[in-house]
Amino acid sequence: MVKKYYDSDASLEPLKGKKVAIIGYGSQGRAHTANLADSGVDVIVGSIKDPSWDAAVEAGFNVMPIADAAKMADIVMVLIPDEFQKATYYQDIHDNLEEGNALVFAHGFNIRFKQIVPPEKIDVFMIAPKGPGYLVRETYQQGIGVPALIAVEQDFTGKAHDLGLAYAKALGATRAGVLETTFSEETETDLFGEQAVLCGGVTELIKAGFDTLVEGGYQPEVAYFECLHELKLITDLVQKYGVSGMWTFVSNTAEYGGLSRRERLITKGTRAEMKKMLGEIQSGEFAEEWIKESEAGRPNFNRMEKEEGELQVEQVGRELRKMMPWLK
Repeated sequence: MVKKYYDSDASLEPLKGKKVAIIGYGSQGRAHTANLADSGVDVIVGSIKDPSWDAAVEAGFNVMPIADAAKMADIVMVLIPDEFQKATYYQDIHDNLEEGNALVFAHGFNIRFKQIVPPEKIDVFMIAPKGPGYLVRETYQQGIGVPALIAVEQDFTGKAHDLGLAYAKALGATRAGVLETTFSEETETDLFGEQAVLCGGVTELIKAGFDTLVEGGYQPEVAYFECLHELKLITDLVQKYGVSGMWTFVSNTAEYGGLSRRERLITKGTRAEMKKMLGEIQSGEFAEEWIKESEAGRPNFNRMEKEEGELQVEQVGRELRKMMPWLK
């Protein structure tokens, strides 16, 4: 049974007298900084000189170079993209950590795959909100909060777990609930979900459905509505009511058609390929591939990204979305 923690299980006391440096002022960085500040935490921002620096200054926060922020802080939360964390850590953070400090992550990739190996005499833990930055901020302001995961990788002080829960409470996550996990579990399941279902699987399904209808002689605009636009209606229902609950909100025709034919699409072969993808994640094969791709300047990444934008479903969608100003 997974361990869950709520407001009553956490205290802000471990954060008193401590300075938190948020490294990176992107979507998550903005939310973490604002929420912690509103919770009374002494928070600073470490950033490079780019538009995010200006945004943090404009928001009224104390902004400085990453190395300076890491040196001043007791707790360093790393919220920059995975592929930049290793270089930034060894260039600006590692030598500025002191005994008893805490190094914190919102995703376990670089610890799990040993791209970052922290010194022994610090705490290392993770607080991973299960929602985008804007939602982390909005729900905090509403008094609700977004659920999060907590994991302790290294507990030098013996107080890493309490400190992690304190951070989660300041973020607003304990209002909704914080679940216990490990760096390995969070990283491996997150990568698998992205590749097989949420980002890879769903987009390929959309493309395949759209192409099938267009090749069958149907108008691309109608195919777009049926295979992409209406997907949000279903995912909203699934998120709110679960898979079985979703069926109660669609027609009996849709339910019968979906239940009776979905296994023709997601076959034993598909499930076998999912297991293969998971194996590549667990072994570190995918991480090694992505690290090499990033180090080489991301040629395959850039090519695939460009090709995606040129797809017919994207061209049609750009025009149709002009008819839907509410999406903005």
